[in-house]
Amino acid sequence: MPGQQRPDPRKVVLAYSGGLDTSVIAKWLTVERGLEVVTFTADLGQGEEIEPARAKARTMGIPDHHIFIEDLREEFVRDFVFPMMRANARYEGDYLLGTSIARPLISKRLVEIARDVGADAIAHGATGKGNDQVRFELSAYALAPDIRIIAPWREWDLTSRSALIDWAEKHQIAVPKDKRGESPFSTDANLLHTSSEGKVLEDPWDEVPPYVYSRTVDPQDAPNAPEHITLSFERGDGVALNGETMSPATLLTALNELGRRHGIGRLDLVENRFVGMKSRGMYETPGGTIYAAAHRGIEQLTLDRGAAHLKDELMPRYAELIYNGLWFSPEREMLQAAIDHSQAKVTGDVRLSLFKGLASVTGRRSPHSLYSERHVTFEDDAGAYDQKDAEGFIKLNALRLRLLARRDRPDAL
Repeated sequence: MPGQQRPDPRKVVLAYSGGLDTSVIAKWLTVERGLEVVTFTADLGQGEEIEPARAKARTMGIPDHHIFIEDLREEFVRDFVFPMMRANARYEGDYLLGTSIARPLISKRLVEIARDVGADAIAHGATGKGNDQVRFELSAYALAPDIRIIAPWREWDLTSRSALIDWAEKHQIAVPKDKRGESPFSTDANLLHTSSEGKVLEDPWDEVPPYVYSRTVDPQDAPNAPEHITLSFERGDGVALNGETMSPATLLTALNELGRRHGIGRLDLVENRFVGMKSRGMYETPGGTIYAAAHRGIEQLTLDRGAAHLKDELMPRYAELIYNGLWFSPEREMLQAAIDHSQAKVTGDVRLSLFKGLASVTGRRSPHSLYSERHVTFEDDAGAYDQKDAEGFIKLNALRLRLLARRDRPDAL
């Protein structure tokens, strides 16, 4: 009945990394909230061992049938990263949305597992200051409007690292040596990127310390000769590297290694968080940066000017929707339909040069190319373009400017 208070949740599915914070949350949900806890760990290509999360969950008292670990790398790239890349999406002109695009998939699986195991709540370890709490929860509510969501960082009184460690030790949770004291910075990683923020990165004037970078070599230390690669697309999605057909996740993994070797994809950014504050972060998106350059390269040949310019106008809105956690919103789906329609002829090959932090397009070809050498040549164009037509075209476009000038500048010639 409307207005009737719902009973407290009994079983909760926790987004579980196996780290200290989510291990404390798992125990806290049991001890302080009296909940039956189910853990879900997603392998999104974060580059860490996932299986140890199972052993760690067991030490939290979670039975094996309540521990879910899934490899979602292919689904992540195929159904989330690639559709986003079709839009050339960059938040505030720079950020390739590596963290943002992972959250809707994790939320989707949290909700699905909750339904499968009969849980009436989900939980996450995002803090009350960041964007991820918004992304997790908006996605979950879009898929399960009546789901209960527990965000311990907004509820408990463990407001410092020392308090968290004290609580962990009191409840026999092992605390690794590297977790004692304040972490110099925090990281989040998946197959698309690694983000780092906090502590040593909080002053936007201070240069990012070299030890923060984990996925790319210093461009100055990258090879002294460029490496040339060819990336092939079909209907807007990458399908092959140097002629070798690859699955989405395999392709991005290979591009990550190329980007790592050549120091490509570093970004030092001060961004506007959805919750209202500015934050400074360092992002490494090696393969995604190469892929994004190649995708724009093939679109240059295959998209009509009107379609290309409209896509560029829509992109900031589309990127903002993803950044703000609205992947499952009708407006994002509407934009996606238009973007996907534009990709019907975005097929062909792009050659790139990888060198000292840069991914530069050096060639592109397509069976659906709109580029016509006959029309652009400075040599004899054999009647493909009558240059005299330009005079009328210019006069028609100048008409309103001439009328304005006669009205506003009567002394003009």
